[in-house]
Amino acid sequence: MGPFRLLVLGNGISAYGSYLNMVALNVFVYQLTHSAFAAGMFLAVRLLTSVGSGFVSGRLVTRFDRKRLMVGSDLTQATALLVLLSLPDTARAPMLYVLAVTAGACSTLSQVALRSSVPEIVGPDLRAKANGLLVTGRSLAMIAGFASSGLVVAKLGYSAAFALDAVTFAVSAVVLFLLPIRTRAAAGPQSAEGPDRAAEETGGTRWASLALLRAAPLLAVMIAIRAADGLGSSSHNVALPVYSSDLDPHHPATFISQFWATWAIGSIVAQQVCGRYLGKGERTFGERAFALGSCAMSAAFILVFCGLPTPLAVGVALVAGMADGFTEIAYVTRLQAVPDDQRGRLFGLSASFENGGFGLGMVVSAVVLEFSSPLVVVSAFHGVAIVLCTAFLVAMTRRSRSAPAAAVTGDRSPGTAAAGDPVPRSATAGDPVPGTATAGDAVPGTAAAESRRLPGRDVHAAEGGGA
Repeated sequence: MGPFRLLVLGNGISAYGSYLNMVALNVFVYQLTHSAFAAGMFLAVRLLTSVGSGFVSGRLVTRFDRKRLMVGSDLTQATALLVLLSLPDTARAPMLYVLAVTAGACSTLSQVALRSSVPEIVGPDLRAKANGLLVTGRSLAMIAGFASSGLVVAKLGYSAAFALDAVTFAVSAVVLFLLPIRTRAAAGPQSAEGPDRAAEETGGTRWASLALLRAAPLLAVMIAIRAADGLGSSSHNVALPVYSSDLDPHHPATFISQFWATWAIGSIVAQQVCGRYLGKGERTFGERAFALGSCAMSAAFILVFCGLPTPLAVGVALVAGMADGFTEIAYVTRLQAVPDDQRGRLFGLSASFENGGFGLGMVVSAVVLEFSSPLVVVSAFHGVAIVLCTAFLVAMTRRSRSAPAAAVTGDRSPGTAAAGDPVPRSATAGDPVPGTATAGDAVPGTAAAESRRLPGRDVHAAEGGGA
């Protein structure tokens, strides 16, 4: 875990610059253009780019070296910021939209590549703990970035903020480049003849992602729930300034800062709890843990807007942060259980759906807030996630009860593929008939047979089920 902790440090440094820039750049766009429409278009371009690049990112991280993709993403964002700094004020406005596209595409590509690489960097048994460290790093970066953004801009100006952000990306790129890590599985028959090759032979790669979801329906539902979580997240992000202004019209930023700081602390606490729980053995989280965590998270966010006394509301925000951190760890860890040659495409789909849900929610919740209260908006949007999670849990419970007692671990019915199993390839001429021995096959139970077992197969089967 030593090299990975350095990776977490580099990732946290770049995340700090991103959160700092999230505040500084948005305000800079408005001051440069003096147009709320232009500021909104900047955010829309960045978000739409993030949604579209998810599909492309999944294909890229499947075919190319992920470490180089992450380094290239960091260097590209640093270069774009430096170009913006070098331009005169009159030429900066068009460059802002180039920067929006660059930031949206590169951040999504870097996220997909990193999430896909975690099992190969630390090993499958430590991926939940590694994901927790990444959550902690980003939470600390968010606290530092949001807290220092106003001070940096006020004391040093926008140029200094952009230069600092460029430096953070450069530092992250250097750390990644120097780390001796492997970000993808060793090449083999599975990776060489994976879904990309199969899709090409059956009519194009654009349908490979949909085929993957059809082969893993539980994972497809989890991604849909994650999109609904993005819908809910957008609602409380939009509603927080309105609610905070209603609480204290003279100091509207007070409750917002308290909320996000407490939420981040809760996310860090979740990582610590998950780290202790998963510190020994091969315990991990599954679909049920993810669904329960999502329900708790959405319910806590709704309670925050119920007019509770400030100390109690801050305490609920802590619970929301803990549930949010736990849910992300459970979700990412579960998706990482799929084979390496399918993992990148799956995380690309996930990024597109998450960003799409968040973007749609930002637009719709802003409109609905014009004639509804923050509580109504947040309850409606987070309620969608609660309903989906409840239906998911009920369906999984019924499936478990109907499965034979001898079913394989992972709620797997006889003869069916478990969620997250690779898309089966069709038999070709020369393949042995199932159940028959071929020349050179080892006798079951012998040492030769044991030595020919597929590496990682038992671990994957054990992780196929719910919590």
